Amino acid sequence: MTVLRAGVAGAGVFGGYHANKYKEAEAAGRVRFVGIYDLDKSRAEAAAEKLGVKAFGGDEFETFLAELDVITVAVPAFAHAQVALRALAAGVHTYVEKPLAITVEDGDAMVAMAAEKGVVLACGHQERAVFEAMGLYAVPERPLRMEAVRNGTVSTRNLDVSVVLDLMIHDLDLGLTLAAGEAGGVEVSARFREEVGYTAVGADEVSAEVKFDDGFVATFAASRMAEARERTMRLVYPSGEVFIDLLNRKFENGTPFDLNPDFAQADIARDPLGTSVFRFLDTVAGQRDTPLATGEEALKALCLALAIDDAVSGKDAA
Repeated sequence: MTVLRAGVAGAGVFGGYHANKYKEAEAAGRVRFVGIYDLDKSRAEAAAEKLGVKAFGGDEFETFLAELDVITVAVPAFAHAQVALRALAAGVHTYVEKPLAITVEDGDAMVAMAAEKGVVLACGHQERAVFEAMGLYAVPERPLRMEAVRNGTVSTRNLDVSVVLDLMIHDLDLGLTLAAGEAGGVEVSARFREEVGYTAVGADEVSAEVKFDDGFVATFAASRMAEARERTMRLVYPSGEVFIDLLNRKFENGTPFDLNPDFAQADIARDPLGTSVFRFLDTVAGQRDTPLATGEEALKALCLALAIDDAVSGKDAA
């Protein structure tokens, strides 16, 4: 088996999560973890020293890429496309944390570059692993309705994007995996956190209803200014309903479908990030046809997220 040379761009919190997964893959003989890149080399050095890998920074990105077969892009969202496009152009298989990009044009360019270079482009929509562990993708019916809530408390992280691109996009992607039709009309409401010294891109609390052309209706609510965390979902099928508490990893099954009540104990659900990263590596190695979430699939979630953000901007302007 070919041992892939792996690296991480971004020495922040998410970069650390991905670095740990590559260390696990290295221990299993699947990769050689080369190093970590950050624009601020001192940050890269601090992270790399803990893991026993090399540090790259500043203008050393091309040098870094030359040593890699695969890379995770875990830089701030506004820089996803800039970094990923350089990696893809160099022929490096690329895993990008969600969101894929912050504009449709950049997402399109990333998908096109991956196709042109014949490399894998994956995105970090890791919660698909939880749905898979539950057995939802094997259900013989399409849901009629979906209601998703994803609330977080006040944080200083990920303020370079709206709450839609930060939190809601997880549920938008999950909804798209269940929908048979194309997303159509969008209706939204939004709130903005008002506090002296607080600066963020976009809305901090958004509710959206999305109607699909096959009759499927999905409502999404996300907040980064809630009093308590909540991550729940209700799926309404012709045969009954499923209520999911994603935060506490449990659900209520009111359908006749044989869903897995012990899904939280399944390997893929216990470590969805690891599942996502390892399937990316499997795809690069030719052991799978596709990663957990492809670039094309992530682009669809991005398009829907930006349609919601556009609707918020239009309503705010009015």
